[in-house]
Amino acid sequence: MNSGVMHAQEGVRQALLTIRGHRLRSLLLILGVAIGVATLLAIYTIVSGLSGRIRSDIVSSAKPYLYIARHSGLGGEDPEEALRRPQLMPELIPLLDALPGVDGVDYMITSGRATILTHGKERTNLVQIFGASSNFATLYSFAIAEGRFFTFDEQDSRSRVCVLGSGPAEALFPGIDPVGKSLRLFGAEYRVIGAMESRRHIFGAMGDNFVVTPWTSYEKDFSTGEYDDRTLAVTVTDGFATDDVAADVTGALRRGRGLKPGEKDNFAVVASETYGELVDKVTQGVALVLVVLSSIGLMVGGIGVMNIMLISVTERTREIGVRMAIGARRQDVLRQILVEAATLTAIGGIIGVVLGYLAAWGGTKVLRFPFALNPWIVLLAVLFSAGIGIVFGLYPANRAARMDPIEALRHE
Repeated sequence: MNSGVMHAQEGVRQALLTIRGHRLRSLLLILGVAIGVATLLAIYTIVSGLSGRIRSDIVSSAKPYLYIARHSGLGGEDPEEALRRPQLMPELIPLLDALPGVDGVDYMITSGRATILTHGKERTNLVQIFGASSNFATLYSFAIAEGRFFTFDEQDSRSRVCVLGSGPAEALFPGIDPVGKSLRLFGAEYRVIGAMESRRHIFGAMGDNFVVTPWTSYEKDFSTGEYDDRTLAVTVTDGFATDDVAADVTGALRRGRGLKPGEKDNFAVVASETYGELVDKVTQGVALVLVVLSSIGLMVGGIGVMNIMLISVTERTREIGVRMAIGARRQDVLRQILVEAATLTAIGGIIGVVLGYLAAWGGTKVLRFPFALNPWIVLLAVLFSAGIGIVFGLYPANRAARMDPIEALRHE
């Protein structure tokens, strides 16, 4: 058998003997490493779940889409210059709808106005009201809980109909079907034809506190002119590359707005995935900071490794002297001590992975985040914990390897 394997086996056996002979001391060491690894794993998994949840809520669609507005909302733009850009008017809709790779077009108008709605004795919190097209629910993957969404005919005829988010639906009509009821929106009477299911948004009830009407009706009753914010969204057909469709959309908008070659775009086209990538960058930065801070716990465990291995080396001074006297080399002693230290911390790492898995699973369930445990992170956690043992075991291992065999044999 290879001598390296034999020394590794001896190191593991000696580590297990150390645990058995010094149960409390070894248990405290293993527990310290386990808590450090569990904390690291739980933080990383929960933050990854948070990232997935925020991405899902911001993107809000099962299919990729392009968001078109006067500004991208990603920063780096002059806000005053963006607000001076001309509004995206409904005449652009047919241009986009005719493009290959465009599955549907949504048009939205909002003025940022919010109000408190009442029905009998019931009232809501502040509710945002905006206008959208009949494609809105499909594009953003909203599910209808009661009734239906408005049709293209209702949009075309400027019908005063509305669909409630789950927030106002539950606040105004607790336990009652809201379909067919009437509400006054900024003084205009609208008939409720449907209510959305709750999205369980990361921002809580705020994500469900809205009322949507046909954009044509909104334009007729609530438009504020220059203070409106008009946007478009284009769903990408399956099988088409988002970048290719974005290029076609950009070209169609430039033609529709009469921009000459060389003129700067006076609009922004942003893929939904871009918002998801932005969320990932932010949450990954947060995760890195939290992981670095929680690593301090593992450093404490490393100090415990150094302490227990120094004691172990002192107790086995005569044994080490005998081994060196019968031919063991300094690197053999060094390797054995390091394997012992790595074994102790790796055991702590494995226990920490189990604890971290349970903590992450429980945390994501309570917070309603997606749960996904990356197997590479699990492997990295165990290797990292073993590495802590090697790094902090170097000093006692080097001390053992540098012993004078004669002096070691005289040790009582």
